[in-house]
Amino acid sequence: MVWRPRGTVNEKAINKILEFMGKKETASHEPFNRFTDASLVESVDLNFRYIFHVSLFRRLSYVGWPVKSAILVTREELLHYSKLHQILTQGSPIQVRIFQEHADAAKWLGVSLETLE
Repeated sequence: MVWRPRGTVNEKAINKILEFMGKKETASHEPFNRFTDASLVESVDLNFRYIFHVSLFRRLSYVGWPVKSAILVTREELLHYSKLHQILTQGSPIQVRIFQEHADAAKWLGVSLETLE
C-alpha cells in the first residue's frame, strides 16, 4: 500500500489513512507492506501527543504477521514525528524505517524503484 500525502499533514489526514488501513487490513487475508512518500508534504500540523496515541493505537490494533512500513521523509518537522512513531512501534509486528531516498526504501521493502515512484 502506498500513501502520498500532499499539502498539509494533520490529524484529519492521518485519521483518514488509519481508517483506510484498518479496512484494508480487515479485508485482506495476506499481510502487506506500507510505503508513505511524504516528499510532497508542504507543512505539518501535528503534535507529539497525537502521534504518541496513533502509534500506540497501531501497535495494539495490528495483530497480524510482521509487516514493513517505510516512510520517505524530506521535511525536518515530519522527521521528528516519524522517529517517534518508529520508536513506539518497536517490538510490534509493524517494522517502521525512515528513508530519505526512494531507492533505499524500495530495497528495504523488496520492490522495484518504479513501484514506489
